[in-house]
Amino acid sequence: MVRLAWIAAALALCAAAPAAADEAPAQPPTQARSADAGWAYRLPGELMSPFCPGRTLADCPSPSAESLRLWLVVQEAAGRSKDDVEAELIARYGDVIRQAPKAEGMGLAAYVVPVVAFAAGGLLVAFFLRRVLGGGPASGSPAPGPPAAPLDPELERIVDRDLAR
Repeated sequence: MVRLAWIAAALALCAAAPAAADEAPAQPPTQARSADAGWAYRLPGELMSPFCPGRTLADCPSPSAESLRLWLVVQEAAGRSKDDVEAELIARYGDVIRQAPKAEGMGLAAYVVPVVAFAAGGLLVAFFLRRVLGGGPASGSPAPGPPAAPLDPELERIVDRDLAR
């Protein structure tokens, strides 16, 4: 029953929007239209659903999620700002509704730890490759010995003959 009421409210808003647009006075050129226009249709893709764990609000098939999406449309039509509605949703559902943590406090670790781990892994790989591929005396490979003595001419002739076969 509540679902039908939300759908009826949304349809009434959609039907009233063209009529209200005809009656609305023209905006002066100094007042530009908000860049946030239409945020109620984009916001569900930016928020996690409190009803379907691991899904965005736009992807959640729950009837509660559908009513929340309609509520967002009604809030935009009522003239509320996106930031105000987001703040209300966070107050109502907590930080679970955010897709990513804020970059402050403990949430900053979600951004810093992967970068530090990536850099440490790169240094570890570079150190390993330097040791394996021989990057000089510090790499653990033995120092070159004295140059080899020339071979006996008779021995060289035998090796050349065997190689020629």
